[in-house]
Amino acid sequence: MNVHTVSVDIGGRPLTLETGKLAKQAAGAVVVRQNDSSVLVTAACSRSPRPFDFLPLTVDYQDRNGSFGTIPGSFHKREGRSNERETLISRLIDRPIRPQFPKHFRNDLQIIATVISFDAESDTDVLALCGASAAMHISELPMQRPVAGVRVSSIDGVLVVNPSRAQMEEAELNLTVAGTAEAICMVEGGAKEISEVVVMDAMDLAHVQIKKIVAAIEELRSLAGVEKMDFPPAPELDADIVAKVAELGLAPLTTALAIIGKHDRSTAIKEARNAVIAQLTEGSDDVEGVTKIAKKAWQKLTSQSMRNTVIEEGRRIDGRATDEIRDIWCEVGVSARAHGSAVFTRGETQTFVTAALGVERDSQRIDYAGATEGFRRWMLTYNFPPYCTGEARPMRGPKRREIGHGALSHRAMVPVIPTQEEFPYVLRCCSDVLESNGSSSMASVCGSTLALLDAGVPLKAPVAGIAMGLIKEGDSYAVLSDILGDEDHLGDMDFKVTGTHKGITAFQMDTKIDSVPREVMLRAMNQAREGRIHILDEMAKTLGTHRDDLSPHAPRITSIKIKNDKIRDLIGPGGRTIRSIQEQTGTRVTVDDSGKVDVSSTSMEAAEKAISLIRELTQEAEIGKLYLGVVKRTVDFGAFVEIFPGTEGLVHISHLAKERVNKTTDVVNEGDEVLVRVIDIDKGGKVRLSRKEALDDALL
Repeated sequence: MNVHTVSVDIGGRPLTLETGKLAKQAAGAVVVRQNDSSVLVTAACSRSPRPFDFLPLTVDYQDRNGSFGTIPGSFHKREGRSNERETLISRLIDRPIRPQFPKHFRNDLQIIATVISFDAESDTDVLALCGASAAMHISELPMQRPVAGVRVSSIDGVLVVNPSRAQMEEAELNLTVAGTAEAICMVEGGAKEISEVVVMDAMDLAHVQIKKIVAAIEELRSLAGVEKMDFPPAPELDADIVAKVAELGLAPLTTALAIIGKHDRSTAIKEARNAVIAQLTEGSDDVEGVTKIAKKAWQKLTSQSMRNTVIEEGRRIDGRATDEIRDIWCEVGVSARAHGSAVFTRGETQTFVTAALGVERDSQRIDYAGATEGFRRWMLTYNFPPYCTGEARPMRGPKRREIGHGALSHRAMVPVIPTQEEFPYVLRCCSDVLESNGSSSMASVCGSTLALLDAGVPLKAPVAGIAMGLIKEGDSYAVLSDILGDEDHLGDMDFKVTGTHKGITAFQMDTKIDSVPREVMLRAMNQAREGRIHILDEMAKTLGTHRDDLSPHAPRITSIKIKNDKIRDLIGPGGRTIRSIQEQTGTRVTVDDSGKVDVSSTSMEAAEKAISLIRELTQEAEIGKLYLGVVKRTVDFGAFVEIFPGTEGLVHISHLAKERVNKTTDVVNEGDEVLVRVIDIDKGGKVRLSRKEALDDALL
């Protein structure tokens, strides 16, 4: 057994890559370790190409409960379909790996990352990314260059590489960065209103570490790699057909590209293409072959025409300048019954967002690997129905893209969500994309902000998002603000930035070219800030701050505190007491281990009634206070009086009356109501009462 291992220091700890021991029948298999975290990553490939026009790559990252010593909480007690964390990490691996393969490669590719051991000191997401790159690179698969990934956090102003999960919770910035030895190709993360300069510094530090890991992957290949499969370059298109397409099609294409509307423009471009193909195939013996080549030539002509217009004229396909934002209109209070709602429209992209306020039991349980919180009280879901792009297709639950866009929008809002103490509600937004032509995830951020403000949620600051693009031809380039779908498809970079007036809250970037100069990246980020502030100002014209009152349909939460030893009294045997209070009052009552009780109801009268019952049930006697009690039993030395449910005290015979009492029943009998004063509570909780002292107060 030939086992090969390489190691490199990352963040002050060794990161180790090993191959040759596990999963030897895969095309490539690597175990990557840091601290006690380890991930087995395998790469496999089919032997024949598929009839697709895209790279058929699938990535599956899978946590294993046994790797961190837990048992699955499901009924079947086994891991099931991918959860949100696994889906997001699968996307994290896919995005930088996919561009490293030839665009015309059509064999099925599969990456599977399985966690062997999980240590919260070293999260397994970036380890899996490095392992996937290494497994591909040491195999015969035609990966053009290896990539690697690291996480960089800013903690008290200090940048830390591959921090622990606990450190990430305290950080002002958390970025996951992937790249090759030449350049960064993917960035994703969140921040607490941080500046663009700090983000750039974090990316610079990340690239230094990425180069070290890439060098280690190259070393592993030199030790254990196999010869790459013989894969020919993409065939050249017929030069005569390409020239003829340009000759016949450039003028009508230029006219079609100038049409503003998305669907009108698309229809005009297709009609122009079909007219050119009809001329080319007239009288041809190979109609199918000529058509296939002409379509590819047309696609290249379209891309080049659009890019040249932007670079040379500074004009985009919808007529905007490079830094111009599409027209924005917003509306709040759209849904009569939702606690908060908004429609946000930017050009041909539109989202409808609802906000719902709930109580503690509505929070989402989190049992992912390394989760530092058991429950999530802020949630956001993103839905992309087919009609938003004018299509008709089956709906089979959320796709990975929808989960990824929802996670980005969710992360954007985290820094401005009020704490539990500031606003004791569980919050959920649901964003439905009604129209899509670029940056629908950023529209979801804007719509969520407006919906939460409409619901009366005191956000720390409004948040907006913007999608930026880049067109680079040689040394010339143009940074595009608020990109369209076509500009995303035909451009060289797509990065999304969200934030407040103060700073960035979330960031996501993917590039399609080998390198983006630092000055270009910084200019793009500064241009994004200008666009973000413009959008925030437009949103403020509709609703600038949260409403003073909650929706009449939203629950009102009133919080009180009871002593820990009274929690069981409130809950009662099998929960009967707390259920009875809820049934009597029509409220929802929750209590936590600290004794904090939340009463939620749309009626303040019902909430006050529930609180009164809870206080009556959990109240404690106070020395010097008067109570109207009921005599429960009499004895020779006095009477036991219940001053409130569950609490009795003794009135000694000497304290029954002002005069001498020979027999208890001469003064009181069982069932009598008596006014008493609490005169003492001993260390054991026994209460001493006095009717005599209460009579003195009654006379006054």
